[in-house]
Amino acid sequence: MIAQTLKWVGGIDGFLELIDQRRLPGEFVKLQCRNIEQVYEAIKTLAVRGAPAIGVVGAYGVVLGMQARDEGRGMRDDLEWGLCVLAKSCEYLASSRPTGSNLFRALDRVRQSAQGFVSSAPGAKLQALRETVLAEANAICQEDVDMCRRIGGNGEKFIKQGAGILTHCNAGALATAGQGTALSVIFEAHKRGRKFKVYVDETRPLLQGARLTAWELEQADINVILICDNMAGWLMKQGKIDAVITGADRITANGDAANKIGTYSLSVLARNNNVPFYIAAPSSTFDLSINSGAEIPIEQRPADEVEFFGDRRVAPEGVDIYNPAFDVTDAENITAIITDRGVIERPDGEKIAEHLGKQQ
Repeated sequence: MIAQTLKWVGGIDGFLELIDQRRLPGEFVKLQCRNIEQVYEAIKTLAVRGAPAIGVVGAYGVVLGMQARDEGRGMRDDLEWGLCVLAKSCEYLASSRPTGSNLFRALDRVRQSAQGFVSSAPGAKLQALRETVLAEANAICQEDVDMCRRIGGNGEKFIKQGAGILTHCNAGALATAGQGTALSVIFEAHKRGRKFKVYVDETRPLLQGARLTAWELEQADINVILICDNMAGWLMKQGKIDAVITGADRITANGDAANKIGTYSLSVLARNNNVPFYIAAPSSTFDLSINSGAEIPIEQRPADEVEFFGDRRVAPEGVDIYNPAFDVTDAENITAIITDRGVIERPDGEKIAEHLGKQQ
C-alpha cells in the first residue's frame, strides 16, 4: 500500500485533507485544512513535509485563502480585490519554510495563472478567478503524481537484485502527491520483482526516516532495516551498501543539492567508499536562479527538537544549540540526478541546462 498524502475535497468551497505526519507511525490521523492559517501551520510544524508535497499544499492553500470574505461588505465580484487576496496568500505561505524551491514555484504558477486569466477576461466574475486558481492547483497536483511515476521508471535500473540501498530522510509518498522521489525508484524496482534491502537512516529533525520512511517501506512489504545516522559509514566500509538514493529540496544551476541535514556527510562517505550516490527529484526542484549551494537559505529548526526527546529533557538547560534542517551536497559528490525527464550523469551546469531544455 502506498499512502495518499493529500487530497482536495469538493469544489472551490472545498477543503484540503492531509495525513498528519507528526503522529505517524503511532497514529494514522487525517487533518482537514479549511483555511489558509491551518495550511500554514501544517507546513510550519511538519504535519506535511517534503518539497513536492509542500508545493502542492501551498497551491491549495491559496485556494483556501481566496475563500475568505471581504469583511463588512460580503463577497464581491471584484477581480482586483481577488488578486490582492491571492498576492497576500502567496506571500503568507511563502514565509512558512524557506529552503525547498517547489513551494515558491507552485505559488508563482498560481499567481501567473490568475493574472493571465484576469488579463484575458477583465469582465469576469470573482467566482471564475477562484475556479482558475483551483484548476491550476489541481494541475500542479496531477503533474506531481505523474512526475513521481516517471522518476521511479527512470531510476529503477540502478537497483540491482540483492542490493543494499541506503536512503536518508523521507522521500516517499508522504513527501509528494504521488509515490515519492527516492522511494519511487525503490517502489518501481520492487514492482518489477527485484529483492533487495533498504537501510533507512533515522534522520533528524524529528526522526523522519525512522517514523515515516521505515513505515512506508513496511506498508509496501519491502525489506527495511533502520539504522542510526552515524552508522552509515561503517556499513559502507563493510560492503553492505551498494547505492545511496536520497531526495532533494532544491538543486542549483551547478548541480549542488540541498536535502535533510546529514545528506552531505553521506555523500562524502559514499565517495570515499566508492558507493554510487544518487539524487532523485522532479524537474520542479531545480532553481537555476541560484548558481551554487552557497546561496541556498538554510532553515533553522527550534532548539527543543535537540533539547528534548519527546517530553524528556536530554540536554543541559541553557546550552547553546545549532539545529539546521538541511545541508548542501556538492555536485562533484553526486553520481547522477534522476528526474522525471531522465538521468543527469555527473551533473554540472551545462548538463543541467541541457536536461531542462530552457533557463528557468
